[in-house]
Amino acid sequence: MPSDRPLLASDRRESSTHSDERAAEEDTALLGSQRKDAPKPQSRARSWRELGLFTWAVVATAAVIVLAVVSQHQASKNGKKAIPAGKRNLIFMVSDGMGPASLSLTRSFRQFEGGLPHDDVLFLDQHFIGSSRTRSSSSLVTDSAAGATAFSCGMKSYNGAISILPDHTPCGTVLEAAKRAGYTTGLVVTTSLTDATPACFASHANVRSEEDLIAQQEVGEHPLGRVVDLMMGGGRCHFLPNTTSGSCRGDDRDITKLAQEKYGWNYIDNREDFDGLKLGSAVKLPLLGLFAGYNIPYELDRRNMNDIYPSLDEMARTALKALEAATRDSDKGFFLMIEGSRIDHAGHGNDPAAQVREVLAYDKAFGSVLEFLDESSTDGVLVATSDHETGGLAVARQLHPTYPHYAWYPEVLHNASSSAEHSSRRLRSHIFNGGDNLKDFISEELVKKGLGIWNAKDSEIQLVVDNPALSSYYFSDMISRRARIGWSTHGHTAVDVNIYGSAGSEALRGNHENVEVGKFLRDYLDVDIESVTEELVEKSKSFKIAGAAQTSWTGKIPSGEDLQSAERKHEKEYGMAP
Repeated sequence: MPSDRPLLASDRRESSTHSDERAAEEDTALLGSQRKDAPKPQSRARSWRELGLFTWAVVATAAVIVLAVVSQHQASKNGKKAIPAGKRNLIFMVSDGMGPASLSLTRSFRQFEGGLPHDDVLFLDQHFIGSSRTRSSSSLVTDSAAGATAFSCGMKSYNGAISILPDHTPCGTVLEAAKRAGYTTGLVVTTSLTDATPACFASHANVRSEEDLIAQQEVGEHPLGRVVDLMMGGGRCHFLPNTTSGSCRGDDRDITKLAQEKYGWNYIDNREDFDGLKLGSAVKLPLLGLFAGYNIPYELDRRNMNDIYPSLDEMARTALKALEAATRDSDKGFFLMIEGSRIDHAGHGNDPAAQVREVLAYDKAFGSVLEFLDESSTDGVLVATSDHETGGLAVARQLHPTYPHYAWYPEVLHNASSSAEHSSRRLRSHIFNGGDNLKDFISEELVKKGLGIWNAKDSEIQLVVDNPALSSYYFSDMISRRARIGWSTHGHTAVDVNIYGSAGSEALRGNHENVEVGKFLRDYLDVDIESVTEELVEKSKSFKIAGAAQTSWTGKIPSGEDLQSAERKHEKEYGMAP
């Protein structure tokens, strides 16, 4: 009895070319029916010709489809598919130090805190498209400077390099090329604007610790002149003269004054003036907003100081609206880099309570960018990734040599109302001001009220009493152990990091080198980074920084020890008071 299943091409046996009768019989059998009369030879020949023509047509059609798919895939791979025909906006978001485990941590925490179902996910989760390999030219474990150089220049460099190549020549950045091509540009961060990531888009330095020099370049003392139209974040201390309270410059130059008087910046430095921007509707470009001495506080602490510091989301929405308004009558759009900077610092400090709020703040800003793109009449794309992972975060921890406990406890992070950094700062202030009853102050004010820990051991409190300089680490470990959160380092790791994107970012699907992210930014904006690099190299021969002692506008060429010192300085300063 014939089978009722559909006939697959692979089920057919090859017919003999020497027996028409056998071919007819096989054809009849394979069709699952009995033919009463065999066709005449001429009819059989005509049938086979028709079948041959039909088969040729099918094969040809399939070939055309395959070629079209391959061509489309190649175009997508090369970034061509993502480029719209006319005006466009590009928002690039960097989650400094955020690895895949940070997403697991934050997702579960959010579900716990909000009483949400287990399938509730972050905005980021809904736009995951790939991953990035993060090594630098000098190490399998990158730092933020080399990581950001890969994004800004689309080229690998050594740890500590601020858009400088291994031969110590500058490489043109996507922001500089965008400005040269007529785009309006912006930088929004929650750390200092002179820190590695923002610095790599608007300045060039042989080593990241040259933050005074970076501040000067960012406002316009740069071979290309002013290349940024909007900057908001922290880092005021590197813009103020060392004769001023709150300065961390090595000289008496007032860069805020230089910015306003020579390069036309509108300068603000407080929450009241930020509110006066009306979330972007009252912005006059160029705008420089410095809202903290160095870092804007962790979101966990900032939310209790909302009258002093704007949030990442507020700054991002303000920048988007301002840049859109500024380009309304232009045939070019804008390029904006937004960094969730302090995810990295929470990783350096091994503080899960601080980190989870930093990731949530970044996710909120990510959602606001998506909303902006949906509502904008101009084509645009959002691409987001991390420069590296920090801390070696593990969302589970074995505390004893016996069989591990399969759990972690987000309620421990929920109970914390202060970061370890903030608690440590309060401790230093208490000691400096001669406060007494140190042990009680630590136990009652910092541990119970700040960290939300009511079962601290006397030995844990004594460690803080005996080593107040290391108190931030001790506070972080107290939370991490109780939440069953593990860390492998206070530095960076080599783990691949996630890439996220809106529609138009398809070229970044899959696994990529970090430089491919930078090349996507360049290709999407259709800008010429090579010509900017050539111009920078040529102008380097004669360009000088006013009042600078160094022979080069990019600072001295560092030794290996200089680069190591710069990284140690960065790791130490993750807890610097704002």
